[in-house]
Amino acid sequence: MSTAPDTSKSKADPKVDAKAKKTTDAKPAKDAKAAKPAAATAADAAKPVAKKPAAKKAVVKKSKAASANGTPKLSAHAESRLAQILIAPIVSEKATMAAEKHNQVLFKVMRDATKPEIKAAVELMFKVTVDSVQTVQHKGKTKRFGKGTGRRDHVKKAYVCLAAGQELNFSGEGA
Repeated sequence: MSTAPDTSKSKADPKVDAKAKKTTDAKPAKDAKAAKPAAATAADAAKPVAKKPAAKKAVVKKSKAASANGTPKLSAHAESRLAQILIAPIVSEKATMAAEKHNQVLFKVMRDATKPEIKAAVELMFKVTVDSVQTVQHKGKTKRFGKGTGRRDHVKKAYVCLAAGQELNFSGEGA
């Protein structure tokens, strides 16, 4: 018996043939795929590009019915939301200076409140006309308390600019 490999086989290995067939078949397919995007881009260049619709912001919905003084009447759901938006007025030296210089009032508001909601809430609660609203996101400080560390709450503040001649009375006298 001889240990030399048998070279007398005339048939090739079927596994090797299948692999060779796959590689030769794959090359034309890749070329065809590469040609398609080039043709598609030329066709796409002639078409106008469709823009994605902008995300809609939450806006306070007002009903069409008007109240006695001519302002639109808010739905019950909107009124309950607006009643929660204003958390507290901020009375500080900086807030007093803003009130004197720019006829602005400073409020602590909910963190998810939008400017139109803040404006509607102030007009609803205090029966005044609001010109503009500027907001500030104040990040809470990280502080140490004994051995542990903690963080103060994040706060959103709203600078509400009132119309000329308007003012808010927080004392509750003569409203």
